Amino acid sequence: MPVLNERAYLEHAVASVLAQEVGVPAELVLALGPSSDGTTALARRLAAADDRIRLVDNPAAHIPVGLNAAIRASRYPTVIRVDAHSELAPGYAARALQTLQRTGAANVGGVMHAEGRTPFQKAVARLYNSPVGLGGGAYHGGRVEGEAESAYLGVMRREVLDEVGLFDESIRRGEDWELNLRIRQAGHRVWFDPELSVTYWPRESWLRLARQFRATGAWRGELVRRFGRRNGLRYFAPPVLLLFVVLAVVLGILQLTGVVSGIVSLIASGLVYVPLALYVLLVVGVALAPGGGGVRQRLWTLLVLPTMHLSWGLGFLGGVLRGAGDTVDASRLGTRNTPLP
Repeated sequence: MPVLNERAYLEHAVASVLAQEVGVPAELVLALGPSSDGTTALARRLAAADDRIRLVDNPAAHIPVGLNAAIRASRYPTVIRVDAHSELAPGYAARALQTLQRTGAANVGGVMHAEGRTPFQKAVARLYNSPVGLGGGAYHGGRVEGEAESAYLGVMRREVLDEVGLFDESIRRGEDWELNLRIRQAGHRVWFDPELSVTYWPRESWLRLARQFRATGAWRGELVRRFGRRNGLRYFAPPVLLLFVVLAVVLGILQLTGVVSGIVSLIASGLVYVPLALYVLLVVGVALAPGGGGVRQRLWTLLVLPTMHLSWGLGFLGGVLRGAGDTVDASRLGTRNTPLP
């Protein structure tokens, strides 16, 4: 479990892991980044209270670096990746071990089920669980068991990790997708089991959500630069939406200044404004659809859905054009723009 500024979530996440009954020796290795909210002190208290918890340092703060440090420090033949912002459902680990054995897969993952506490977080969680929000990957609500492109978190055979190498530490986001690509290229299977469920708690504020999605988009753009067509077409929808928004602004200025007028203006309006109008109707429809919660949650949905798409699209275009560089997810860091000490 890589950990950075998770004081509000860490204790529940750790409890959900330690409550797993697997019938074999197990441990929980926490990779501690340079937290500034008291998370490290809490982790040390938890480790002092339970000898199954082990601590390793992750001064770089980056997720793949912390994951690799924890894996190298681990002692058992199965690696279960967990997240400090998540909680494992009862029986998760036992079911995953059974699925590994039954399928012969190298990595098994399940459903990421987002939950929220505030109207904002509930709106984000609902969109996480919807194909409209995050694009319909199997782990966002799939129901059919079978081979998959990637796995949420992942329950992995250590021998396969040793064979293909651990997480690529040059990739700050999307490191799981890249690892699963190498696993599949080596002839192993990645498996989706919808009976496996993990509760995920999204970011708690609009600014942090926007930061998270911009960073995630930038690294997906970097992965497109590196691996091209191996990336699914759904990743290109948000940047296309952003391009339409930019075209709409430019076209509006040209029309207001009279540079574009007449039949050309009419045709251009149909090509640019109509798709955007349909998108606006989609956003409104999602906000008003059954299950949208109370008034405040529905109003947040009107802002959250475009924020997710446009922030991701902005990051993606930057990642494709110039690479992700040193882009990091600063969404857990308040006003700071880097997790480095």
